[in-house]
Amino acid sequence: MWLWIKALDNYVISFISGQMTDLIYTEKELVQSLKEYIQAEEAKIAAVKSWADKLDMLTQASTADPEGYLAHPVNAYKLVKRLNTVWSELESLVLQDPSDGFISNISVHRQHFPDEEDEKGAAKALMRLQDTYRLDSESFSKGKLPGVRYSALLTVDDCFDMGKTAYNDADYYHAVLWMQQALRQLDAGEEAIVSKVDLLDYLSYSVYQMGDLPRAIELTRRMVALDPTHERAGGNLRYFERLLSKELRESEKSKPEPSMEKPIDLSTYERPRDYLPERETYEALCRGEGVNLTPKRRSRLFCRYQNGNRNPRLLLAPMMEEDEWDSPHIVRFLDALSDAEMEKIKELAKPRLARATVRDPKSGVLTTANYRVSKSAWLEEDIDPVITRVSQRIEDLTGLTVDTAELLQVANYGVGGQYEPHYDFSRKDEPDAFKSLGTGNRVATYLNYMSDVEAGGATVFPDFGAAIWPRKGTAVFWYNLFRSGEGDYRTRHAACPVLVGSKWVANKWIHERGQEFRRPCGLTEVD
Repeated sequence: MWLWIKALDNYVISFISGQMTDLIYTEKELVQSLKEYIQAEEAKIAAVKSWADKLDMLTQASTADPEGYLAHPVNAYKLVKRLNTVWSELESLVLQDPSDGFISNISVHRQHFPDEEDEKGAAKALMRLQDTYRLDSESFSKGKLPGVRYSALLTVDDCFDMGKTAYNDADYYHAVLWMQQALRQLDAGEEAIVSKVDLLDYLSYSVYQMGDLPRAIELTRRMVALDPTHERAGGNLRYFERLLSKELRESEKSKPEPSMEKPIDLSTYERPRDYLPERETYEALCRGEGVNLTPKRRSRLFCRYQNGNRNPRLLLAPMMEEDEWDSPHIVRFLDALSDAEMEKIKELAKPRLARATVRDPKSGVLTTANYRVSKSAWLEEDIDPVITRVSQRIEDLTGLTVDTAELLQVANYGVGGQYEPHYDFSRKDEPDAFKSLGTGNRVATYLNYMSDVEAGGATVFPDFGAAIWPRKGTAVFWYNLFRSGEGDYRTRHAACPVLVGSKWVANKWIHERGQEFRRPCGLTEVD
């Protein structure tokens, strides 16, 4: 796999949907423990009970339907933020006059809490969703997301923290969007801990970094009017005004009339380009735009009953198969997994979930990368009869042996979970990628969808403009290599960020060895 490491984006989400559900119940238990402490420490009841009541209301809503509650990415972000920030503040308050019961309880759970890096990762996940699905900050702040079942609002301080996360990474594009939203809500009368001066300080400098001197000057003037003694405001204002005067002289333009600030939205400033050449195409497909399924192509797609070339296990109960794409040929199998099988696979995978890795093309070593944000587990064939049965079904449907295939990989994509465009097969510049397996290259990919996703989460192919949407219980299949053994570079694909919901998949990568008589090789590059 192509390895990319970006210094300004080294935050990832270590708590994906499965573990997030556990954190919901952990938080509920901590609230109960907190209430018991309040009863024992009446002297502090006014300060501590204020927090407890707020958290109690949140956990009552979240524990009523944890999966549905966490399907909203803002709820997931705020859960991480609460456990990293609010509970730490509560712990400090309690330590002023220790209560053994509460402290011992929170200390036991603290080892499983998200930390500051996780909170930053959750914030950056929201920004990733904002970019991919072109959602303005107000949509997130007011919970206006497609397919949501719960209301989740971001406060002024939440928006400020989002902006500060971006600002500290020198990501001024997102810093502007979130600081502006915080300022908008503060101007509307919402109470906050952060001051308007601090907001204007961050926002004006971020706007300046985006090259908008007139707006930076107006924002800095507002800051000076609120606090004439501010240590940076006066100097910044004079500096910005000198820069603007110089630009106007050099361009021989007249000084623009001071104007009221126009609202900042996604189109106000150009989003900086990054390392991914097909970024715009990839994200458009994730939104359901730019899909090249023309009427002519659609006419080539059919559905049929698949009996695996009269395989005995499929003769009496053939599998329904649908064409998703003509060339390269991508098919979807319906009812590929039963509800009971999917639940068993998730049950087996959850305690084994770990941060997903990719293979360094130079060293061949598995490592984490920021373009893949998910958790995964590898399940051995003999761990449970269900896994053996699923592998046999894959072999029956595809006609390929799974004796040399990789183990079943179960992956969970929670809030903002994604895997940017990549190839499943190894290319000529990474000949040793699968050398240790001794089974050749990945000839085909079989992908089980084990959940529906309320919004986002499509599997997209930027090269030819296909988008495959998750449907619980179905599976999609395609070949990564031509019959000649050459890689089909059209199969570069991506797992779009999950906007609302939780995405569970189970992958089976089938290798070349053992397929010599099942899929005979050829001399030409044909499907």
